[in-house]
Amino acid sequence: MNFEPTDDQAMVVETFARFLDEHSSMARVRAALPSGFDADLWRGIAEMGAFALRVPEDAGGLGLSTFDAALIMEEVGRTLASGPIVEAIVAARLLATLGESETLGRLTAGDAIVGLALHDIAAQPSQWIAGGAVAEAVVARRGDEVVLVAVPASARNAEENLAFTPLAEIDFTALDANVIGSGAEATTAFAAGLEEWKLLVAAGLAGLSREALKLASAYASERKQFGQLIGTFQAISHPLADLLAHVDGGRLLVWKAIRDAADGQPEAGAGASLALWWNATHGARAVTQALHTFGGYGLTTEYDIYLYNLRAKAWPLVLGDPQRLLAEAGRRLYAGETATRLDVGAMPIDFELGEAAAAVHAEIDAFFAANVTPEMRETFHYSWEGYHPEVHRKLAEAKLLFPGLPPELSGREISGYASIAAHHAMEDNGYLTPAAGVASMVALMIHKFGSDELKREVLPHIVNGEVICSLGYSEPQSGSDVFGAQTKAISDGNGWRIDGTKMFTSGANLASYVLMLCRTNTEVAKHKGLTMFVVPLKADGVTIQAVHTFQDERTNITFYDNVRIPDSWRLGEVDGGVRTMSAALELEHGGGFDKVQQQLVEAAETLAREIVVDGKPLIDQPDAQSRLARATADMWAARMIGYRAQWGSIERKGAMYFGPMAKLFSSEKFTDDARDLLDLTAPLSLSKRPGAAAFINQCYRHAHGTTIYGGTSEVHRSVIAERALGLPRTRA
Repeated sequence: MNFEPTDDQAMVVETFARFLDEHSSMARVRAALPSGFDADLWRGIAEMGAFALRVPEDAGGLGLSTFDAALIMEEVGRTLASGPIVEAIVAARLLATLGESETLGRLTAGDAIVGLALHDIAAQPSQWIAGGAVAEAVVARRGDEVVLVAVPASARNAEENLAFTPLAEIDFTALDANVIGSGAEATTAFAAGLEEWKLLVAAGLAGLSREALKLASAYASERKQFGQLIGTFQAISHPLADLLAHVDGGRLLVWKAIRDAADGQPEAGAGASLALWWNATHGARAVTQALHTFGGYGLTTEYDIYLYNLRAKAWPLVLGDPQRLLAEAGRRLYAGETATRLDVGAMPIDFELGEAAAAVHAEIDAFFAANVTPEMRETFHYSWEGYHPEVHRKLAEAKLLFPGLPPELSGREISGYASIAAHHAMEDNGYLTPAAGVASMVALMIHKFGSDELKREVLPHIVNGEVICSLGYSEPQSGSDVFGAQTKAISDGNGWRIDGTKMFTSGANLASYVLMLCRTNTEVAKHKGLTMFVVPLKADGVTIQAVHTFQDERTNITFYDNVRIPDSWRLGEVDGGVRTMSAALELEHGGGFDKVQQQLVEAAETLAREIVVDGKPLIDQPDAQSRLARATADMWAARMIGYRAQWGSIERKGAMYFGPMAKLFSSEKFTDDARDLLDLTAPLSLSKRPGAAAFINQCYRHAHGTTIYGGTSEVHRSVIAERALGLPRTRA
């Protein structure tokens, strides 16, 4: 797995970024208004080799990949570089492919501006062309031909437009057109060019949107209202954090589509459509929120944010309504429509976990095939209710229960990627119970911080799969604020007396021990006065009371009344509970709920093929295809954001917000899509009839909890706002 461009790519991007920072500064962008074209910038970009990026080397170009071009387009978007740059890149490749060397040479040298017609001019002879106000020629499809149309100045019908770009409506009816290719080979090349155009515009929008959010965050970190920086207000910071997750997801959807094209995956075509739809839709949301952050000042032309707002909307609209892209993706995924395969060249970004990981996945699949009966599978459940003692114990015997732990605890040496694959395999087999995850956390803490007594009397039973543990963090009055714990542990000289209440102690009715965070000092900052203990749940004074949720699962409220434990059951230093908790982070590789999101979409597709509306299967309706495609995009983006967090954690290259973003984004999208797909497949989805209907029904209820446990969405939004956007602290 890799989420990092090569060193050569990073160097090229840095070179372009420096050039654009100087030559496409906001002063230069403003100076190019109202035409929206900077001739000097155009020649400079050409000299940098931008228009020759995708031209093969044997045609005099640089022979670089679509990914190289996408990375540079992110910088073009970030700096609002003036001119039809993406159209020129695609047109240059088409000219090279079809052998039109004269115009190609002038274009790559910066002496000519060549546009791209996005629709067949035989069917739509008059259409809007990006850069049409300055282009001397346009590459277009005309039926089964590809033509180069000369555009005299008199035909460049420039007019004022939304974003001050050199947009023009051109009537091709009477213009001279030179046929540069005909037949299937030529039209296929042109269709591939349009697919690349989608990806490069999507990449540019990702760069533009991220920069807009950075501008808004910088402003919110300086502007004061009511005596405070407005960035401390969650009403300001949380929407920006949410939208950053969408912008990052859009960038990664572009990368996924390029990777899929490189691998020849059939979903690559839908991926290109979804990438542009996503970045057009959520990019527009991002720049709107960014402008709103400036308040009334955002409406003035004194601040640059309005330029980002207008460009983000205008750039993709030259193709037409972005919702058509969503419909196109729906047809490509669910109606058999094929897309032209794009030759993207080399792609260093890789989402595969590797051969060792695949071997672990296969081993776990074989384990479940050999050891789990259909009757046992019927008891599996995503919650603690799915814990099966026999399966748990046998997994431990096979050294498959705790693949993320050190070898002395797990029984085998395993890479971080193989550990992720093991997690995936458990979920694929329906047995991703929290019991193993919490037990592994407690085992690691005892291994690192436990006394000899705990290591002798408790740890072996955990790693052998004989017992499980629960977590005693949350309390009735503190919720996600674990540092607000008020359950007290008072030293009596020989040990500790624990009194208090813990809420949402899931699994306590099944577990032998609870990992408990207790208040041991009230005279220091609240996060410094906490200590961690292991408490036997069968100890005198422990009461477990069931709390049932509407998600078909049970949690608990647990009461501790004069519970006595020896000091040897303490983990770490007194008042050092926060440091002890940090050990659990070694098991965190990010991730989210993309697996169940995928299963949700598949279940909805199953029902959409069964449900008949107006005499036809629901799946035949364009609206149903679009909604399934939208949920697929959500799932893909969640998966990519989760993979990035896992890669960053394992390679020690990730930012501190990668994991929180993965959990936030995935849980929120799971909730959105569970709600929408429940609607789409109603009224059958109301039923708990075994199969797809019951699963969609369950997903709707399950999804609500995912935004709460493991840290609420509000907490994660604050983390992202602070760590990714540099906003001031939003929590007390």
